[in-house]
Amino acid sequence: MKRILVIEDEKNLSRFIELELKYEGYEVALAYDGRGGLEKALTEDWDIILLDLMLPKLNGLEVCRRIRQVKTVPIVMITARDSVMDRVSGLDSGADDYIVKPFAIEELLARLRALFRRGKSEGAGSTTYHYRDITVHKESRQVFKFEHEIEVTKREYDLLLAFLENQNIVLTREVLLNKVWGYDTEVETNVVDVYVRYLRNKIDSPDEESYIQTIRGTGYVMRT
Repeated sequence: MKRILVIEDEKNLSRFIELELKYEGYEVALAYDGRGGLEKALTEDWDIILLDLMLPKLNGLEVCRRIRQVKTVPIVMITARDSVMDRVSGLDSGADDYIVKPFAIEELLARLRALFRRGKSEGAGSTTYHYRDITVHKESRQVFKFEHEIEVTKREYDLLLAFLENQNIVLTREVLLNKVWGYDTEVETNVVDVYVRYLRNKIDSPDEESYIQTIRGTGYVMRT
């Protein structure tokens, strides 16, 4: 049975969604504020999380960011705010979809089915990494920023994957050289700097902090 967590402070709406989802055969749990919802999201396993944007104690964007730091569970943002910037902010924080109040329950159910189909198509045992607005599907070797795929070379992909699999760990140039080029490589360590620059040119956004931070005299790191 698929498990769905609903984090929504409007209790009447929460209970309505709960009844409809249970009728469809889902197991449902409710949380009415951001902190309680975040705790449930992180301490239990869910197949989908429905997350309101405007929540007491901790807003939905921050809840989404914190979940996304450690989990790849699909998140659908639910809110009455429907401006373009609100939608972009929700997706930037790591949400997979966005639905605006008031909505028909049939639309919500259709979006849930679409997310489950997407997860099934990626295959059992697939690994997906999320970092800020970057998503990487390991098995298919695809890199996305927002909803747009970024074309990267094999070396660039392997370098990005090394950072994603070692978030918050400072990686020296020697370590990166071994991980990406292999222990028996004869290339110099400065090739790492060149490929970090190539990767930054493809994934970074102007006027924003680089995804890959330089640690002077040591190497590089991706910090959550």
